[in-house]
Amino acid sequence: MTPGGKSAADFSWPAELIDSVRHLPDASRVWVALSGGLDSVLLLHLISHCCADRTPVLAVHVNHQLQANAAEVEQFCRDLCARLSVPLTVEKVSVPVNRGPNAYTGGVEEAARHARYNVFERILQPGELLLMAHHGDDQAETVLFRLLRGSGVGGLAGMPSTRALGQGQLHRPLLTFSRARIEGWARDAGLRWMEDPSNNDQTYDRNFLRHSIMPVLKSRWPSLIKRLGHSARACGEQEALAASLAQIHYASVAGGEGRLRVAQMLGLSHVEQKNLLHWWITRGGYRFPTVANWAQALNDLLLAAADREPEFRGEGYALRRFHGWIYLVPDEPADAVVPQSLLPGRPVTCGRLRLALQPGANPVSTPPPIRISTRKGGERIRPRLDGPSKPLKKWLQEQRVPPWERGGIPLVFEGPEEAGELVAVGDLWLSDRYCGEAPAAGWRIVVERECD
Repeated sequence: MTPGGKSAADFSWPAELIDSVRHLPDASRVWVALSGGLDSVLLLHLISHCCADRTPVLAVHVNHQLQANAAEVEQFCRDLCARLSVPLTVEKVSVPVNRGPNAYTGGVEEAARHARYNVFERILQPGELLLMAHHGDDQAETVLFRLLRGSGVGGLAGMPSTRALGQGQLHRPLLTFSRARIEGWARDAGLRWMEDPSNNDQTYDRNFLRHSIMPVLKSRWPSLIKRLGHSARACGEQEALAASLAQIHYASVAGGEGRLRVAQMLGLSHVEQKNLLHWWITRGGYRFPTVANWAQALNDLLLAAADREPEFRGEGYALRRFHGWIYLVPDEPADAVVPQSLLPGRPVTCGRLRLALQPGANPVSTPPPIRISTRKGGERIRPRLDGPSKPLKKWLQEQRVPPWERGGIPLVFEGPEEAGELVAVGDLWLSDRYCGEAPAAGWRIVVERECD
């Protein structure tokens, strides 16, 4: 309550504020990311006032357990949601604050953000929205912070007003309003909120910008927030155009299975090459690396001798060249194939492959024993029924299968484990005995790949 005794129930919400949420897309449920601070408290009250009669409204509070008043803030959020009859989900997370294998290069702020968004992605279901209360000052700080960090056009576009998140959508309806206006509305509505004590700690870069730099810039240029917002939107448009161009180039150089043709990439300019890689890497869910000399990095990757296999490492992935192709390879290997039997009516999924045993036109009553495994060494393959066998290792080399993929390819054997014969190698090869409408074995092995 304010000293005047006014409550949010008596407050006449401004039309422009109501419009910011009334035009949200239809959703099965609307979540509000509730930190307990000024902005998210106002947003929760606003959504409850405008949307609760037509869409279920829920809140999620992520307790990072970093501040001394973390428990107090969590209880405040519980009490607020109870008063508003809004179901609240509280998630406690552990943020790695020290250096080590689990630490983040961006420090505590980046680690906390990563943990927070992991929670959001996990709880969002198809058709649901998550609303976050970032405002115009947040956007201006983001643009300036990224400018000082050396970000490109994509970074200078700031925070998008909407984007996909997990299985749902993220929306930021308050981006066009300044913090001063939001605080004025909150005080007029008699709202209470919690202050984060770390917001005044200027050892954090964002707080330094907020308290020491932004006030000076605003005093010189009163319309700074609008100006930076306009620049962010312009950069966002340029980023969208760059992404459209990258998709056109991708269609001409991609070979499927997450790889790019080196020969076609060499036909692009340096700027186009970099733009394509930026789009390709970020589409894969990775961060595009900051490299002082991208021209040299691209030359090392694309122009090395044909017998070389150059590699460029990013955070969580690597770009690798192999036999005229560039591959985007995750650091984490694919899940290992568990040795198991392949039985009729019981398909087996191995990574992106789905294997099934089906009766042919003239099936025998009982299929032979079929098992799935991976390479152990010493396997042999007989590409033609009437031809000689050869080491599987040599055959995979001849097929130009990248070395990092060979160990995860599911192998299908007929017969007992000790003396079985190889009859399929992933979706690369299938014995004539198990393919066609009337296979000699009486049964067909069907291997289907999940589309890119």
